[in-house]
Amino acid sequence: MLGRRDPESRSRAHLLALALAVALGLLFLLEPFRLVDQRLFDFASTTLPARPAEPGAVIVAIDEPSFSELGQRWPWPRSLHAHLVRKLREAGAKVIALDILFSEPSQPQDDAALAAAMGNDVVLSAEESVIAMPQGVQTTRVEPIQPLLDAGARSGSTSVDLDGDAYLRRMPDGEDSFAAQALRAAGLDPRTPPPGAMIQYFGPARSYPTVSYYQALDPDRFLPPGRLRGQTVFVGLSLSHPPAANSGAGDAFATAYTVREQTLTAGVEIQAAIYDNLRLGLFVAQTPWLVLFFAGLAFAGVASLVAGRRTSWRTAIVAALWFPALLMGSWVLLRYGRVWASPALPLATSLSAFASRVGLDYARERRLRRAVSDAFSRYLAPAMVEELARNPEALRLGGERRSLSILFCDVRGFTEISERLRDQPERLTSLINRLLEPLSAAVLEQGGTIDKYIGDCVMAFWNAPLANPGHAAQAVRAGLAMLRAVDQVNAELAAEEGPGAPRFAVGVGINTGDCVVGNFGSRWRFDYSVLGDPVNLASRIEGLSKTFAVSLLVGEETAKAAGDEFVFLELDRIAVKGRQELSPILAVLGERSALGPEAEAFARAHDSLLRAMRVGDWSVALGLIGRLRDAHPGLEAYFARLEARVLADLGGEG
Repeated sequence: MLGRRDPESRSRAHLLALALAVALGLLFLLEPFRLVDQRLFDFASTTLPARPAEPGAVIVAIDEPSFSELGQRWPWPRSLHAHLVRKLREAGAKVIALDILFSEPSQPQDDAALAAAMGNDVVLSAEESVIAMPQGVQTTRVEPIQPLLDAGARSGSTSVDLDGDAYLRRMPDGEDSFAAQALRAAGLDPRTPPPGAMIQYFGPARSYPTVSYYQALDPDRFLPPGRLRGQTVFVGLSLSHPPAANSGAGDAFATAYTVREQTLTAGVEIQAAIYDNLRLGLFVAQTPWLVLFFAGLAFAGVASLVAGRRTSWRTAIVAALWFPALLMGSWVLLRYGRVWASPALPLATSLSAFASRVGLDYARERRLRRAVSDAFSRYLAPAMVEELARNPEALRLGGERRSLSILFCDVRGFTEISERLRDQPERLTSLINRLLEPLSAAVLEQGGTIDKYIGDCVMAFWNAPLANPGHAAQAVRAGLAMLRAVDQVNAELAAEEGPGAPRFAVGVGINTGDCVVGNFGSRWRFDYSVLGDPVNLASRIEGLSKTFAVSLLVGEETAKAAGDEFVFLELDRIAVKGRQELSPILAVLGERSALGPEAEAFARAHDSLLRAMRVGDWSVALGLIGRLRDAHPGLEAYFARLEARVLADLGGEG
C-alpha cells in the first residue's frame, strides 16, 4: 500500500551499503586510490605534528654561500672534508655524519687526508640499488672506499624508497641505515620501526638548525661558542632556497610538507628527521589494508544504521558530524598513538552507506510518486495529482476523519433511455460516456475527487486527499456546472439528431459533514473512498431532488459552509438519523454575484411563503405561490407541488 514503508527497504539499504564497501575496499588496493590515503597522511601528519623537545641534529649545509666563499666547483677535494671533520671534532661535535658518497678513489693525498680524519665518531654514506631482473631482484650496495672504513668510520645506507607519486614518506628498511648508524655512533639504540612505517616530518625545508659549510670550517670565527658541542652533525648538500617541487633537482625530495609549501627538502635534512624518528620513536606505523577493509565494512554498517529508516534533516546533521569525526579520530590516533589509520576508506564506505540510503529513498520516492499518480489520475484533477506527487506525505491512506463535502449526481430517466436502446448497447454506452465526461470534468475543475461511478450515478467528494478549506463552495459550483453541462450535451444531441434525440436530466445532491476517508477494501482490491452518515444523507438529498423536482439540492451544513457566495432556498425539512430536529433541504438558485438583487427579494418572499404554510395561512400562501412561480420559471414543478399541498390542506379543513 502507498502509505506503508516497504519492510525490506532497510535490509536492501544495508546490503547495498556493504556491497559498495567491499567494492571500495578492493579499489583502494589500486595505486590511484592509495594516493588518496597518502595525501591524507600528508595533511594529517603536518597538522600540529609531534615534535622533539629539541632537534637531535644540526645540519652543516653545502649551500650557495659556501660555494661562493670557497670558490671551488663540486666535487670539493676530500682534504677539505677532512679539515671539516677535524674542525667539527674540535668544536665538540659528538657524531659527524657525512651524507656524501666517497665510493671512488680521488687524489691519493686527498684520500689519505680524509682517512686520517676518520674515527668511530664518523658515519659515511653508502647506497643500495635494487634492480629487477628476469631471474630475480638484484640488490647492490655501494660502500665508501675501504681506507676510510679501515680508519674506523662506519657506513650507513642513505637509500630511500619513494612512493608512486615520487614523495618520500616511508622510513628506510634495514638496521644499518645512515640515521641508525649515526644513533649508534652517539651511543644510542635506534628504535625499530615496523614494516612500512611512515616518516614524521617536523617542518618544511630548513626546519632543522643549519650552519653553512664554510662557517663550520672556522667555527671560532663564525659560530657562537659551544654551538656544536655534544651535537650530532649531518653534513650534506642543501640549497639555501629549496628548489620548486617540479624542478627535478637532485638530493632533494618531496615530503609531506611539499603539499603545503610546494618546495622540496634536502636529503641531508630528511636524514636528520629520520634520525629523530628513530631516536624518539616518532615514526608512524601504518594500519594494514585488511584492518582498514574490515573497518570500512564496520563503518558502512554503522552509517547505514545511523542513517535510519529514511533520509531527513537529521540524516544531514548526522552526516555533517560523522565525516569530521572520522577525520578527527584518524588525526588523534596519528598524533598521540603514532598509528596511521587512513580515514579514506571508512569515509568512502560511510559516504556510500549514506548515499545508498539517499538513493533508495529517491527510488522509493519516485515509485511512490508513480503509484500516487497511477492511483489518483483517474479521479483527481491533474493539478492535484501533481501536488500529491510532489508531496506524498500529504496523503494519509490509512484512514482519517475529515469534514468533507459529498456530491451525488444521478441521471434522470436513464431507465427509459436504456429501454429504447436495449438493442444498441454500443449506442447506449457511447451516450452515457458522453454525459459522464463533462460531469466528471465539472468535479475535477473544482478540485474534487471522483469516488466512483455507480451505473449512471457519479459520486465525488471534496477536502481529501488534499485539504481544501473552501470545499463546500467548490462542491456547489461543481453541481451548478453539472447542470450547465447537461444542457450543453442536450443541445449538441438535438443539433446532431433532431427532435428524436435523447434528452438527459440529472439530480444533484450535496451534503457536508465529518466522514472517514481512506482505503477501503481487501488485499485483492481497494478504493480510496468515504464512509459516514453525511454520505448517506447526501445520497438521500440527491433522491429528494426528484421528489421536489429541483435539479440541485444541498444540506444545511453545506449551505452554512458555502457562506454568502450563493443564494439558497429552504424547500423543506426532513428527519435525519441521529437528530431530533428536522434538517432543512435547500435549493441553489445560483451564485449571488451573478443573480443580482432580484434573487434576494425572491428568497425573502419564499421564506414568507414557508412561514405562511407553517402557520396555516393558506390564502397568503396561495398568493405567494402564484407570484413566485411566475418570477422563477425553473421552479414550476416545485411550486405546483406546493400548490397541490395547500389545496389539499384547504380541502381537508372544509
